[in-house]
Amino acid sequence: MRPRTLAAAGLAVVLLAGCAQSVDPIERLGMKAAQRVGSYGPARTDGRPYRHWGLTDPLPAPPQVPARTTAVPGGLPPVVKRVPTSDKVVFLTYDDGAEKDPRFVDLVRELRLPVSMFLTDSVVGPGYGHFAHLQSVGASIENHTLDHPALRGLPYPGQRAEICGQQEKVRSRFGIRPRLFRPPYGTYDRTTLRAAADCGLSALVLWSVTAQDGTPERPLRAGDIVSVASGETTGPTLTERTTRVLREIQRGGLTVGRLEDYL
Repeated sequence: MRPRTLAAAGLAVVLLAGCAQSVDPIERLGMKAAQRVGSYGPARTDGRPYRHWGLTDPLPAPPQVPARTTAVPGGLPPVVKRVPTSDKVVFLTYDDGAEKDPRFVDLVRELRLPVSMFLTDSVVGPGYGHFAHLQSVGASIENHTLDHPALRGLPYPGQRAEICGQQEKVRSRFGIRPRLFRPPYGTYDRTTLRAAADCGLSALVLWSVTAQDGTPERPLRAGDIVSVASGETTGPTLTERTTRVLREIQRGGLTVGRLEDYL
């Protein structure tokens, strides 16, 4: 075969391979952008990744929790601010999806952190690829509405559209339907609970502790749901804020549990 023919054949193979990739250009651009600034590579092989993240010891594995069904009194999902448990666990939660720190993916993977990401579609924008990486290393994806409005006082159709709309968005992107819902700003009313129930959500999740710069506002206790600030444009990165929280968790003799296992 002539060299020109060989080159043409090779080009055809490359083009065909490209056509086999995802046809979602926004998803592909988001994933490529994240890959340009982060590794997403394999875990370190020294057997002690916790040291790389500034921890003196590995985090203990959370206890095994039997499968349970969240009680729904009166057909409405419960509002959970803190998990009633004697297990020495706290729960790390993140809202919106504005901050797409590639090192955070490495942190979650290497330390096997069971974090919960409450995503808002209008905030995530073209960055769903980043959260697909997070999901693949163990993060849970949950519902935080389509457009982040304050829901309390809105009529039922508007609340349902915001909540069910994000349910469908997450299903189309990740192939799952979230079970947990966090209302923007932590505000809600009985209409919110009714809309959440009608959208298939089993619990409305608030928080008991905030960690604005990575330092919890008070000493952590078993069962605390920690809201780690995200989307900050100055100061510590999301990875740095999380490692600060992890050091406080260790000082308290606690570890990180998976919120979805308890609700």
